[in-house]
Amino acid sequence: MTDILTERSGGILRVELNRPEKKNAMTGAMYTQLANILIDAAEDEETRVVLWHGAGNDFCAGNDAGEFLKAPPGPGESPQMQLMHAFVGFEKPIVAAVQGAAVGGGTTMLTHCDVVYAGEGARFQLPFINLALTPEFGSSYSLPARIGHLRAAELFLLGERFSAARAAELGLVTRVVPDDGLFATAMETAQKLAANPGGALQASKRLLKRGFIDQIKAAIDAEAQEFSERLRSAEAKEALSAFLEKRPPNFTKISAMAAE
Repeated sequence: MTDILTERSGGILRVELNRPEKKNAMTGAMYTQLANILIDAAEDEETRVVLWHGAGNDFCAGNDAGEFLKAPPGPGESPQMQLMHAFVGFEKPIVAAVQGAAVGGGTTMLTHCDVVYAGEGARFQLPFINLALTPEFGSSYSLPARIGHLRAAELFLLGERFSAARAAELGLVTRVVPDDGLFATAMETAQKLAANPGGALQASKRLLKRGFIDQIKAAIDAEAQEFSERLRSAEAKEALSAFLEKRPPNFTKISAMAAE
């Protein structure tokens, strides 16, 4: 069974992350597959809007920590970078339905969507600092630009969970809806978008992104370098090992070793 399922109907391409036993955590292969899905959808005249959601109880738990520890991506063209470039270049509307956990990339990827509905039980987190890592997907620019430096710093530098209501208050999601009506609400909006003139939709999205797309590209490049260096650091190895072993990380030990 594939980790990403797609179905097109009435101009809507439904994209479902299908790894529920791992909370839809993204592997390298999934990043590449999702990038190719967007690239193909951009060229497909019958696809007018993308509806994106996750299987099971969660949207996406971010990166697969085990895979990252064994094979960390480099600063160049990685599966993650392929998807970032696909998001930046995608001119058709993306509607996301977020249930359960949206962690790390599961939150930052949403900054490239145009309409984001969150179920009342959705919970968000940007725990990069907890893993000794840095922001990605252009979020080091897009979040401060959207919600202000102080609020973005709180999310990134503390790495704490926050609710769907808080996400809506910050402007990270379009609207919070009842969990049992989440997918139906997202589908209804996707249908409305698909009924609109496609050329005007794409032109409007291009104009909406025109004022910041260059900054997003620059942020993605800068983040890739920092993220790669941090991912190979002793701090990150300890943090990721602790995460997989379900124990608290010990960064004091690393600091003491570095001082010797």
